[in-house]
Amino acid sequence: MAAGYAELLRTRHAARLLAGTLVGRLPTATANIAIVLFIRAEGGSYTLAGALAAAYGLATAAGQPLLGRAVDVYGQPRIQLPAAVVSAFAMGVLALSGTGSLVLAYAAAIVAGLFTPPLEGGLRALWPSVLGGREDKVHAAYAMDAVAQEIMYTVGPLLVTLMVAVWSPAAALMVINVLGVLGALAVVTSEPARKWRSEPREAHWLGALRSRGLLALLAAFFFVGSALGSISVAGVAYADDHGGQAVYGWLMAALGLGALVGGVAYGARQWAGSAERRLTVLVGLLALGYVPLLLTPGPVPMAALSALAGVFLAPSLACAFVVVDRHAPAGTVTEAFSWLVTFFGVGAAIGTAAAGPVVELAGTAASFGVAVAGGAAAFLVLMGTQRVLGGPGRARRVAGSPAGAGAEEAVVGPEAGVSAG
Repeated sequence: MAAGYAELLRTRHAARLLAGTLVGRLPTATANIAIVLFIRAEGGSYTLAGALAAAYGLATAAGQPLLGRAVDVYGQPRIQLPAAVVSAFAMGVLALSGTGSLVLAYAAAIVAGLFTPPLEGGLRALWPSVLGGREDKVHAAYAMDAVAQEIMYTVGPLLVTLMVAVWSPAAALMVINVLGVLGALAVVTSEPARKWRSEPREAHWLGALRSRGLLALLAAFFFVGSALGSISVAGVAYADDHGGQAVYGWLMAALGLGALVGGVAYGARQWAGSAERRLTVLVGLLALGYVPLLLTPGPVPMAALSALAGVFLAPSLACAFVVVDRHAPAGTVTEAFSWLVTFFGVGAAIGTAAAGPVVELAGTAASFGVAVAGGAAAFLVLMGTQRVLGGPGRARRVAGSPAGAGAEEAVVGPEAGVSAG
């Protein structure tokens, strides 16, 4: 499939858009570790560091769909770049002011989160026009996006720790956010971003959330997020019992490696049939993959089990992107993808919060049960909403027509042949 991804990246603008988006999302991917390291270097407590990171995360969750809706209405350049600049400026304020004023620190973290540009949703909105509207290539791009996301969330924290070692936590915080602005600049100055226009949208206060199919998907991925969030805490508890931070790093690396392998394998073939039903199967397998973690064996087999637990994550995300695209009401695609980011992120925050008390009350093995419960809940949501998800997707553009071009549309039913990789 590497050859298939290479072919996609040779498409005009594709490599620039993917690279720019990944660099532009570095501040989000590294915010937790960058903020924690900075606050600790300033003499702040872990409680303060965690609270500021949480404030940033919750503000990002709130801001993504609002900015996504603005992108659908006003276009990418007028929203993405100004938002990136404001977010970076706020992080610069935090880096310069430190913990001298807690009010200012919290305000800076919240503003930085609220104005985090919705580059993730914006890229997925651009793929159809960049790839000529061909569904097989668009769905392969979604799979490539999911794989690239796993790489970014692995490399990003390593980059922050390297900058901290070479310079300082404050410098790392500022450099990462400057890179984020440059990534956004690379995206919005590209021809596809400048020319992209959303499809005509029906005025409705709920926006993308008026789609019942999208709501079902968002509910499911709230629980997927909670499962992943809980694993980050359960992994720390396991590492404390089996050798410390190095073990935690290996577990998280194995989880990411499993997701990377799964994403590449998923994209190695074309998939026919209903994306919604395929997603239900993938999420069910994802939930099953968490069950062996309850055994909490020694570090080496635990790392192998962590890799197994990650295998179906990237395929589930890639397939979810297809389902979002099918069920987003016309003219709301960026907002719809941004809602997915929000629900996933809020679920992760709640899963993280839930796993801590479980560790203290019932032990490490039980804390991995939170991940199992989250995966099972996601699967049950998808099973229980098959009628909603299986309904006709939104009107789709004729292959080759860019968004908003006013091309003739046809409805793609749930059993139409689709390619998700």
